[in-house]
Amino acid sequence: MKNKPLAFSEIEWWAVTFVFLILVLFNLLSTGNMQYQVAPGGYFARFFIPLILFFVFYLMHRVLIPRYLRTKKERPFIGYSLLTLCLSYVLVTLFSMGAGITQTPFTPYFFTAMALYGGYLVWVLLLKEVFLPPKMNDYLTYNLLRLSSIFFFVVLFLFKFDFLVSRDISVILALFLPASILVVLYNFFLIYRMRLQGKHRAALWFNILLMLIFPGFMLFAGLMGREAVLVFLGLGTGLVIQLVVLPLSDLAFEKYFGMKGKIATLSHQVDRGSADLRFLKSQINPHFLFNALNTLYGAALMENAEKTSDGIQKLGDMMRFMLHENQLDKIPLRREIEYLRNYLDLQMLRFKKEDNLEISIKLNEEHCEGTIAPMLLIPFVENAFKHGISTKNKSWIKINLRCLAGSVHLDVVNSLHPPKALKDPSDESGIGLDNVRKRLQVLYPDRHDLAIVANDTEHFVHFSVQID
Repeated sequence: MKNKPLAFSEIEWWAVTFVFLILVLFNLLSTGNMQYQVAPGGYFARFFIPLILFFVFYLMHRVLIPRYLRTKKERPFIGYSLLTLCLSYVLVTLFSMGAGITQTPFTPYFFTAMALYGGYLVWVLLLKEVFLPPKMNDYLTYNLLRLSSIFFFVVLFLFKFDFLVSRDISVILALFLPASILVVLYNFFLIYRMRLQGKHRAALWFNILLMLIFPGFMLFAGLMGREAVLVFLGLGTGLVIQLVVLPLSDLAFEKYFGMKGKIATLSHQVDRGSADLRFLKSQINPHFLFNALNTLYGAALMENAEKTSDGIQKLGDMMRFMLHENQLDKIPLRREIEYLRNYLDLQMLRFKKEDNLEISIKLNEEHCEGTIAPMLLIPFVENAFKHGISTKNKSWIKINLRCLAGSVHLDVVNSLHPPKALKDPSDESGIGLDNVRKRLQVLYPDRHDLAIVANDTEHFVHFSVQID
């Protein structure tokens, strides 16, 4: 209630609908003892006049005013509003004269109803100018004043139009809302919360006290004064409280706390997913750097200083990538491809002179625009170098990367060989494909395609992802 304004358009609609429904039902069921029940058309007037006024409210509040706020077109709004008011005025006047409520074509209470509605709209604009943030710290004052205004204008309408409904009904409706709010608050703080805490006996005693305060007083007064109306009113109030107000408020409380529990559970799942994603990212860094350092170590022993310095420079670029860009949620796609190219260059330093190894690399960077989550392409390539190279048997690795409009496609094919009896440190896995699948499920649900096929001699990976 403090953080945002309530849905007042819906609240106003349902409040007015409830009041007019009561008016129509009461007048429909009532047959006499009304001030204007003297003319033959009085019965129909009591039924149709509230319906016409309600129809005017519906057109203005749910159709014309919302349409004007969306389109800002003044002429259609003024034209349709005047047409609605004129037609409704004619109909109300005809029923009013037929029922003997008014004796002349002039129907003043129609203009009183329109003035009340117009006054409420002006009052709402004033509240928005004075009590909405940033002039106020939050929405609490505005929401409370707006709710109080709805109640005040509805009650004022009931008492100004007591010829449409009995004054007793107006009094009951005027007292119903504040009394219901008090009962709901009493139930929440003294009955419902006691049950949640397991204090069922205390909840029962507070329920008994509630019945003594509200319906019990009227029942006692009716019995002492021998007023049958107070007796029936006390009994009816007690039944309404026990059979309607308390069960409905309990249901509302359970729905509210159930929704809060679901929101808390979803927030926990999101936090856990973020933590898992951060953990998966942290798993990448040591393994990649370890492989790269081993590659440079072997190159330093076998090659000259020029190649080693070139490799060190590429390693520096990779380390900067790992320390900075790998921690971001999204990076430019060209930076991801640049990292992949540096990795391949380092691997070529190691395996360039292998006679039994055939390496085909096609990195087509045309149309490679947009952003992508870091470290999505390298695991498949690293897996190919880990499992696709043998110093004794013929080996091959084929890498093809291309970009289409809004997507990246990577195909990796490598040879397979029997497991090695002894492994050097550079053969350790950089990142498992299972971890890649988890990252894709978190980051690109329903936006990626990963197909992995293997036989005794060859391993094939097709990966595509829709990028931003």
